[in-house]
This record gives sequence, C-alpha cells and structure tokens, in this order.
Amino acid sequence: MSRIKIFDTTLRDGEQSPGVNLNAVEKLEIARQLERLGVDRMEVGFPASSKGDFEAVKRIAETIKETSVAALSRSVQSDIDTAWEALKNAEDPCLHLFIATSPIHMEYKLKKTPEEVIETAVRTVSYAKERFSEIEWSAEDASRSDLNFLAEIIEKVIDAGATVINLPDTVGYTTPKEYGDMFRFIKENVPNIDQVCLSCHCHDDLGMAVANSIAAVENGATQIEGAINGIGERAGNASLEEIVVALKIRSDFYPYTTGLKLNEIKRTSNLVAKLTGMHVQANKAIVGRNAFAHESGIHQDGVLKNKETYEIITPEMVGVNVDNLYLGKHSGRHAFKEKVKEMGYKLSEEKLKEAFQAFKSLTDRKKEVTDDDLFTILMDVQIDTKAISKYELDVFQVQYGTSNIPTATVSLRTPRGESIQAACTGQGSVEALYNTLDNLIEEELKLLDYQLNSVGSGKDALAESYVQLSVNGTTVNGRGTAQDVLKASSHAFLNAVNRYIIKENTSEKELVKNS
Repeated sequence: MSRIKIFDTTLRDGEQSPGVNLNAVEKLEIARQLERLGVDRMEVGFPASSKGDFEAVKRIAETIKETSVAALSRSVQSDIDTAWEALKNAEDPCLHLFIATSPIHMEYKLKKTPEEVIETAVRTVSYAKERFSEIEWSAEDASRSDLNFLAEIIEKVIDAGATVINLPDTVGYTTPKEYGDMFRFIKENVPNIDQVCLSCHCHDDLGMAVANSIAAVENGATQIEGAINGIGERAGNASLEEIVVALKIRSDFYPYTTGLKLNEIKRTSNLVAKLTGMHVQANKAIVGRNAFAHESGIHQDGVLKNKETYEIITPEMVGVNVDNLYLGKHSGRHAFKEKVKEMGYKLSEEKLKEAFQAFKSLTDRKKEVTDDDLFTILMDVQIDTKAISKYELDVFQVQYGTSNIPTATVSLRTPRGESIQAACTGQGSVEALYNTLDNLIEEELKLLDYQLNSVGSGKDALAESYVQLSVNGTTVNGRGTAQDVLKASSHAFLNAVNRYIIKENTSEKELVKNS
C-alpha cells in the first residue's frame, strides 16, 4: 500500500469561497482541528495579501507542531520575504510558490513569453530556497498547458530547488483520463521527477474534482490537495473527506493509504461549516446529515437485518455518533470537563466556566443535550472576544400576528455605553427586528444573506442563524444561536456588526492573543 500525503487548503483556497470571511481566531481553531485530523500539510493563507492574513498565518505557524504549515506566494520576491516572516517560526514551514503556465494565462494575465515565465520561475524558486527547505511549486492552470512546456519548466524548477511539484486543474476543466494522462506524461518525460513529490489540486466546476484527484494518484501523484466539505473558489475544491474515505472503503481497488484519523472527519466538517457559514447539503457524501439515513421501507428492512445491505460506510468510521445524548441537567462540572476534553477542545479555566454555565442554562430549557448542542456552545465560547466595547442587546420584543403589522421594539447598549431604544415595522418578524437594529446602529448596513438552521432535532432544538452584512462597505459574517429563532437572528446580526468593530479597533495579533 502506497502512502498518499494529504495537503489541506481549507484555510487558503477554501477561505476564498464567496462570502467566507474568517478572522484570526477562527482560522486558528480550524487549524488545531486539522492537526487533530492528521493532515500532512495545511495551507493557511496568503501572507502578502493583507496584514490580517499575515498575522493569522504567523500565529498558526507558531502554534501548530504536528503538521507542516504552508503559505501561498506569487513568484515575486517581496511575497516570498513576507511569507518567510510569517512562517519562520513554524516547526516544518513550506512555501507554496505559483506561476501560470497555460498559453491563455501567460498571454493575457502575465503578459509574458514562455521563456520569461521559465526565467521568473527558476529565479524565484532559487531565491526562496535560500530560506525554505520545503518549496511546493505550482503550475497554475496546468491542465490547459502545453505538456512539453510543462515538462521543460518542471525540470528546471526542480533543479532550482523545488521539493513538490503541483499540477492543478485550476478551472475545473479536465476529465479523469486527461488529468491522469498529464501526470503519466510528466512522470515519463521529466528526468529528475523522482526527486520530488508530485501533487494534484482539482476544482469542481464540472463535478469531477474527486474523480480527477484519484486519477492523478493512479498515474503517479503522491499528494492530494483539497478542502474540507469541498469549499473553495467557484464550485469549490476536491472534498478531502470523500477522497480519503473512498480510498479506505475501496482499498481492494486502490492500493493507497493516508494518515488521516477518519473518526475526526465529521467534527472537522461541522467546525468548518459553522465558522464559514457554508452549511453542508443534506445529501453530501460522507458528512451530509442524510449520509446514513434510510427512509425506503426496503432499505430500512435490509439495514435492520444487516447494516451492510445498504451501508458501505459505518457512521462511527467518520465520527458520526448515532446516539450522542451524553449529559443532562444533573451532570456536574467534572463530567462536563471530561466531555470537553474527549471532544478535543482545550479551554482555559475561565472559558471552561463560561461554557459550563451556558450548558447548565441550556439544560434548564432543553430536555436532551446532544454533542451537536455542546459543539455549538464550545465554539461560541472559543471564538468570543471581550477585548473591546461593542453593541450589546438589552431587551427586544416583537409583536406579530396574521392580522397585525409585525413590529419590533429593541433596547440596545452602544460601544460608548449608552442605552438606546427604537421600534420599527417590517413585512415579517425578522425584517421588523432587523429594521429596528439597523435604525439604532450608526454604521451603514446592508443585509446580503440570511440563513436559519436547527442544531439537532426536536421542537426544543437550538436555532442557529447566519448573516452576511455589508458594514460601511466591508463584508462581514455573523452567527448566533439560541432556542428562539428571533433571538438567534438578533445575535447573528449584532455579531456581524461587532466583528467589524473589533477588526477596526483590534489587530489580528491582539485578537488571537485575547482568545
């Protein structure tokens, strides 16, 4: 069985998904979970793109010890210098250097000749090698590049010091046969290819990212790149969870193994979905809520007699606990602390106390407390920051009925400590509430997206609201949870506004330090 390395790009390519806006604390939390999952390398950002991204990459590089940390860089000397400053304290730093190699990209985007692209690639790899021992070099839009040109430039960047060669299907255009043939060609026509790890990176524009990735492995790739839940630019990246479980379940056909802890998959998926606001579709392979559900009578009968009749994957394999009731109103602090530890979270005593109080408060209102509920509590506690004054909800009331005009009355405390009130109407209760909040808040606001989901099942399930706001022209996301949908919605709205205020008044470095 050949060992395939897993390169996770959730925090870089995944975060480029439209509407996703993670702060440094959230990135660090996902990075810790990726380390628990056991990825070989995680790409955590593009340091030269912004000060916030630089600080987030730097903090993750200083924190993560069991997994190699990579950062993206254009083939520009200043980008390489910035990436080194962010990564130099990492246990195993890697620079991900890229340049486009397809005719259309070279002509219209880079405005360089093929010879100039080769010169730039070799020069920047050589420069990066003075600092980094590990350099992944990517031929952007490789799947639409001339194969002979690819072979020529790859041979030269390997001689210059590249240790990983990545051939991405940047626009999700290729097919499994074409992609596999490209890898075979490179294996057969680059004399020094045995000196490096060969990597694949596929996008899902035509729904073939997972199939293309596996085709690459069958033809010589020894590293697969992708993102949790398949998030990423446009239609997303290859779903790492789908690839690794496919290799495991069909090990009779695919003689490859990975180092991932499969029972951490569901927890990782839930965390990424919650923090990005990109909820997983119910019928998503491996991690969707219907992945292990059976409604057909024939299917149910078969599963009751023998699960293997219709289940090729056990829920427990990927960390789905089918009976996740674990604590109740009589559970004590010690049992709660042990459960938190079992779930992989490390909380300070202050945050553990805060989480326990939230848990006890929930048990007073909710009969059954599940792992999903606890996950929500822990994440709300983990990513909260009280380092700066912000808007706080005192009280609100919404009048709504079939014969009434929905009206919301809100009392709000401002960042300056003032208490203000207002009342507004709307076409519905949520609109009335949001109109009132908009009326009270000084910033210029525009609601871009609103989502409402339940955490778990039952009429007493927690409501989880997600919003995307434009605050003074800056797009920010907000989340809120509560048993009441309007309360969850108000928390999400204010959370988005407060995230903007915190970002404007606190550096990413201070934000992580205070978390």
